[in-house]
Amino acid sequence: QVQLVESGGDSVQTGGSLRLSCLATGNLIESYSLGWFRQAPGKEREGVAVVDADGNDDYADSAKGRFSVSRDNTKNSLYLNMTNLKPEDTGEYFCAAGPFYADHTSLKDFRHWGQGTQVTVSS
Repeated sequence: QVQLVESGGDSVQTGGSLRLSCLATGNLIESYSLGWFRQAPGKEREGVAVVDADGNDDYADSAKGRFSVSRDNTKNSLYLNMTNLKPEDTGEYFCAAGPFYADHTSLKDFRHWGQGTQVTVSS
């Protein structure tokens, strides 16, 4: 069983930056893809960025050039560095663990989820 706990969400102004962290507990974390997904009010959850167990990263078009995902298997942690934040980045951000290989479109393949951390970007 994998448990995930996110942190780092906050309220920022447009153009600001945030770093989200996710601590994973359980066995063989290094064999999972880890990813960030977000859900805005009234919208479906969507993939933002994923790094698979081989270390390959993948981003939604909306995140490319602004967000950077990384994982540290020695700390069982996943990070998301977000820069140049926009109001449309507002939402609940979830950390999730999925199969060895996955990308940001593989939401349905991610079986383990954290409780989320709120990011609010004001104009």
